[in-house]
Amino acid sequence: MTAVDDRPMTTDVVEFFENLEVPEGYKAELLRGEIVMMAGSDVVHNRIVLRVQGQIPRNWDRLTTQDIAILQETSEPQPDLVVVEQDAGPANGRLMPSELITMLVEVVSKTSVERDYAIKRSIYAAGRVPVYLIIDPIMAHCVLLTEPVGTGEEADYQVQRISKFGAPVPLELFGLELDTDTFGTLPRVRPHRYP
Repeated sequence: MTAVDDRPMTTDVVEFFENLEVPEGYKAELLRGEIVMMAGSDVVHNRIVLRVQGQIPRNWDRLTTQDIAILQETSEPQPDLVVVEQDAGPANGRLMPSELITMLVEVVSKTSVERDYAIKRSIYAAGRVPVYLIIDPIMAHCVLLTEPVGTGEEADYQVQRISKFGAPVPLELFGLELDTDTFGTLPRVRPHRYP
């Protein structure tokens, strides 16, 4: 039995989700048993993902549109960027086990604020993902989360570092400081209260 198979999932929800036909231009995620469908991303969002991806050393796999499996969760999120050691994980299939992931990146959109800052923060910490980077073009800052602890909805990251756009974000696991100078912002979007 693999780690992916050890997840306690309601088979009806998982089966429905895995057979769901998502309309073109949308993506779907399974987050704690709830299916969430989102419209396509803004250009600002896509350019930020591209700029982060370009700064991660090429000896790491930098995967987009990669679904991940979180142990002990009824969750199959699809982060904006998944970073794993080169060639780590399964040779094929839809799911990357969370225990193999080094870093996840989510770029906040006007409809994903609570999901990225609260729900996914807890899910990724429960999955023991060492580094979770939230890039927020609404508030023009990055939130770097490390040292996951806990289980289930109580899981969280012990260390949180906030850097404004323009300031480098230290990504020690990769031996670099992420340059945020060219990250765009989303105009005319109401500020929020997170992190």
